[in-house]
Amino acid sequence: MELRSIKTFHTIVKFGSFYKAAEILNYSQPTISMRMKQLEQDLGVLLFERGKSLQLTKAGKLFYERTGDLLIQYEALKHNLSDLKEEEASIINIGVSEPTASLIFPEILKDFLKDYPKITVNIKVDDANTCSQKLLDGTIDFAVCGEPELILENYYHPFFYDTLNVIISDQHPLAEKKAVHLSDLAEERFIFTPANCPIRLHIEQHLHRELGNRYKKMELTSSMSHEYYVRENIGISIFTSTAHSKPFNGTKVIPILNLDITPPIGLLTNQKEDHFDRATKDLIARITKRFQQRSKELEGTSDKTITG
Repeated sequence: MELRSIKTFHTIVKFGSFYKAAEILNYSQPTISMRMKQLEQDLGVLLFERGKSLQLTKAGKLFYERTGDLLIQYEALKHNLSDLKEEEASIINIGVSEPTASLIFPEILKDFLKDYPKITVNIKVDDANTCSQKLLDGTIDFAVCGEPELILENYYHPFFYDTLNVIISDQHPLAEKKAVHLSDLAEERFIFTPANCPIRLHIEQHLHRELGNRYKKMELTSSMSHEYYVRENIGISIFTSTAHSKPFNGTKVIPILNLDITPPIGLLTNQKEDHFDRATKDLIARITKRFQQRSKELEGTSDKTITG
């Protein structure tokens, strides 16, 4: 009795026909039929009722239930064996959105690559929706990003919620304020990320509700370039606290008191984390831990703003 015959049997039962199983497994239908005949001979029982519709015998039902556990154990064993390949080179492809790619990931990867010197990590910087599509296409293994508009077959697990501030030039009239309301920003030119960025829509909804049409717009595709334009007093930008956690000469970061938006950052996968190899699991754990630390940092900053 061969393992591939058991897998073929489960595929037939799952999809309800020999024809569909042959199509999925890329075998000819006679091959599928011959394999099932041989399996029945090896077991000494009939697995299928002979007739027009596909039905299992009592023996077939029992075999399906018991071998399901066997296949699960086999897949788990394969993944355990892959964990033993630590000495072999492997590649992890990750999709990351800004500002995580520039401000958070370098410090995480520095220590990770010291511990796994033979692993190659490739970073693809994209917005959340592009990361989601690349995950479906199989060009990345997982992503760390905001929540995509359409998750499709992917799984999204947020592990951090950011806050929003306004970034202005230190020459701006509002530069001396400790905090502002949206109404203070009327008639300003807002430097936005492109319209396909999910957070952009949320921000504009709040602005329109508070200011109507009393503001101007400018789009800048590079989210990490906003502060350079802000420094020259070309406009102001509403951005996450993480994106501007480090002071940038010539700019001021000011909390907005009535902008209740908390953009998520999380793990985007199209398989359960248990199926990743040990190195990938370790990298995900390090990423999660770093964002937990970032949450505590934000809580401390928030307390200072309230008491200041």
